[in-house]
Amino acid sequence: MNNFWQSSLLLINLIAFALYGIDKAKARMHAWRIPERLLLTCGLLVFHHKVRKSYFYLAIFAGFILWAAIDYLILSFS
Repeated sequence: MNNFWQSSLLLINLIAFALYGIDKAKARMHAWRIPERLLLTCGLLVFHHKVRKSYFYLAIFAGFILWAAIDYLILSFS
């Protein structure tokens, strides 16, 4: 069961990484962008998106707290 959660978290992070990369490439080409809400939901600060906006840092911090809580719950019940 623990392997399932690790694989799931890895997959989620790989998808988020890909979305940020795609959005960054689209920004350089002045093309249609991925909605900011989706990027914030992914919660990954890999490509330094919108780092000047304070709510982005709050979303990243909230995402970190959420994933830490999920990880704690998974580890405590396994």
